[in-house]
Amino acid sequence: MRTVVMGAGRSGLAAARHLAKRGQAVLVTDKRPDPGPVLEAELTGLGIPGVWGDHPFVLLDGCEELILSPGISRSVPFVAAAIEQGIPVVGEVELAHRVLRERADGSRVLAVTGTNGKSTTTDLAAHLLNVSGIPSVACGNLGTPMIEAVEAAAPGTVFVVELSSYQLESTRAFHAEGAAFLNLTPDHLARHGTMETYRRTKLRIFEGQGAADLRVVPAAHPEWWEDAPGSARTARFGWSACEAWCDGSGLLRLHGEPLVSRSELLIPGDHNVENALAACLLASHAGASRERLCEGLKSYPGLAHRIAFCGEKGGVRAYNDSKGTNVDATLTAIRALPGPLVLLLGGTDKGASYEPMREALAGKLRRLVFLGEAIPQLTRDLADLPHEVVPGFDDAVRTAFALAQPGDQVLLSPACASFDQFDNFEQRGDRFEKLAQTWCQSPALT
Repeated sequence: MRTVVMGAGRSGLAAARHLAKRGQAVLVTDKRPDPGPVLEAELTGLGIPGVWGDHPFVLLDGCEELILSPGISRSVPFVAAAIEQGIPVVGEVELAHRVLRERADGSRVLAVTGTNGKSTTTDLAAHLLNVSGIPSVACGNLGTPMIEAVEAAAPGTVFVVELSSYQLESTRAFHAEGAAFLNLTPDHLARHGTMETYRRTKLRIFEGQGAADLRVVPAAHPEWWEDAPGSARTARFGWSACEAWCDGSGLLRLHGEPLVSRSELLIPGDHNVENALAACLLASHAGASRERLCEGLKSYPGLAHRIAFCGEKGGVRAYNDSKGTNVDATLTAIRALPGPLVLLLGGTDKGASYEPMREALAGKLRRLVFLGEAIPQLTRDLADLPHEVVPGFDDAVRTAFALAQPGDQVLLSPACASFDQFDNFEQRGDRFEKLAQTWCQSPALT
């Protein structure tokens, strides 16, 4: 009997490595035609066979478990056949949680999901715990696979895990003692089909929770979570009096006690106030004191590629929000900055309308710059707004800086995926920052 790992991306390979090191028979299958010499050498060294270019059904013979990479839908024929044969289909996160249960070393799990803000909330919660002297690691969808974090961490670590809807599709016995569902807007509908299916997939983060656990949810939208599974205690965050809220004076409060003013946060925008409140609820549940929460909130610098300041020249400031890969995330970035904005939009279109940007841009738009494969859709929805069309990324960024006037912000928040010109949003953001640095070092504006 053996385990089959479907998908040789980062999480799939992390799972395969872990199983092989434990002496379990494991096989990797991936659609790419070949693994390349580096990966092939590593897999050979670990004794992991690979099947490349296709997923032949014969691989299910003698398969005791299928570990599915999050980018692969459970509806593809190979996975559907495994399910029909009664083969358990789980993700790498489920494997990592199983290892933690077996260890029983005092480690704990907090989890975060939502359409937007997951990575910042996950990273901030881990930061708050570490400032409090509680060893913590941020992992999951934001970068490090959970199984890698589990392998490397000491006993008693708190794992703060970012979970996408794709990852939640393949959880079975996963349990988080504190779990947060931040928000819900249209995304990944090509995979999930309907908003209701997407919502119910997100709610899986609360499955298995008991009375001692914590469910963190937005106070303003009970319709998103009021039918959540599990029996955890509910803690809400928002802008009116609840368990964690920001009052009318801009003061963040936790269970009625003051924390910090929003002006003391290093991360801008209303959305980051909400992220901070959710992170405080999770960290407090895991043992962080109010004093340490205040210290951590004031010192948290934010994540790369999330409305990250990356340079200024002649009164023009540049911001990298390459993580803004859908319309709602870009709306959040637009609202977080005062304007006037020169806004770079485009990449791989995700099927949503760009029309909602009109209201957010009213009164703060200098110019739009459309780029990449999404130019036809952007032009369809926003052609009457001041804009330039520049297909190539580098030229589009240079155009944006040339259009900016003193007092403006040049914002990369594309509302699109990056795959037309880059491997991922990080690569896109890194390129923007490099171009911004070059611009900053060029002769001053005159």
